[in-house]
Amino acid sequence: MTLPRRLLLSCCLILASCVGGDDRRAAPPPRARPAAPRPPGPVTLPTITSRDTQQCFADLSKADVRFSPLPDRDYGSGCVVLGAVQLLDIGVPVNGLKAIRCPAARALVGWVRHGVRPAARQILGSEVTRIDSYGTYACRGIIGGGARSAGRVSEHGLANAIDIGGFTLADGRRIVLERDWNSADPQVREFLRIVHRSACKRFVTTLGPDYNAAHHNHFHFDMGGRPLCR
Repeated sequence: MTLPRRLLLSCCLILASCVGGDDRRAAPPPRARPAAPRPPGPVTLPTITSRDTQQCFADLSKADVRFSPLPDRDYGSGCVVLGAVQLLDIGVPVNGLKAIRCPAARALVGWVRHGVRPAARQILGSEVTRIDSYGTYACRGIIGGGARSAGRVSEHGLANAIDIGGFTLADGRRIVLERDWNSADPQVREFLRIVHRSACKRFVTTLGPDYNAAHHNHFHFDMGGRPLCR
């Protein structure tokens, strides 16, 4: 009777040690702390102004453009605005302007001063007194780009684009792309096509009413992607 009891005791001790070891190995790892939620609204980024942006600011100042540099901001959903300005006075009033990246602003100034204004004087015999914009920054995806563009942030979401819808002249005429791109007046048609070609020399992408239905009423200019003039 003595031997079986000893064997039984030994077996119990072995089982107890095995169970204890398994419990220690099976202990769950400590839980990671959940990531802090993103604060609502835009987040100001602690970035340093690049040399290219500093040079762009200097170019605008040299051209007597009144502007205010804007802080770099992350608006979420892929919309990040870096090296942007608020244009205050470029010589011709442009409505609807919000944040716009400095290189796009510089291209816009060159287009207005060396493309739009001379063309209006030479072809239409009048000065441009206002340019109607459909805006610059807007956090959204690409519109009318087809399946390839699905889910991609528009250049507007980077403040890297501007849409132009029309022009007002000193003699009271209003030239609107939706109505006048194929105007019966050959001078108006010529003016719009010349300023379109002028934009192609300054912006990376220039799209007009002939590009697709989404652009039937405006020019789209931006500084991103591959060169395209349509």
